[in-house]
Amino acid sequence: MNNFISTFIGALIAIMILFNGTLTKTLGNYNSSIIIHIVGLFSIIFVLIITKSKMKIQKGIPLYLYSAGAIGVFSVVFTNLGFLHLGASLTISLGLLGQSITSILIDHFGLLKMKVIKFEKKKYIGLSFIILGIFIMTIL
Repeated sequence: MNNFISTFIGALIAIMILFNGTLTKTLGNYNSSIIIHIVGLFSIIFVLIITKSKMKIQKGIPLYLYSAGAIGVFSVVFTNLGFLHLGASLTISLGLLGQSITSILIDHFGLLKMKVIKFEKKKYIGLSFIILGIFIMTIL
């Protein structure tokens, strides 16, 4: 089930990049980013109301964890710029490469208090396919 959900999220991200990029072409990068995040805010408020969930703020959470919101904003802004110049598939492919390398480093060294999962040589195969795909899309 988790594999299906992760694959579904990947499909939604591709659609989101298309929608966000097209909105950026029309309104500009910063205006579209503001609208995207306002719609996102209203969406999560709607979900909280429908599910009757309460927002809980806990003390003692490391301050750097709150930076995820800023990272989300920059991800949208930079993805929109990439989409305008590279298209959806290359933007997603390069993003996947960045995510893969970063997650391998986080796992291998246990960064940010994560469980250590040592790098195995078989991961070179996956990275090689990603790099080969990017090479084919950009050069050939």
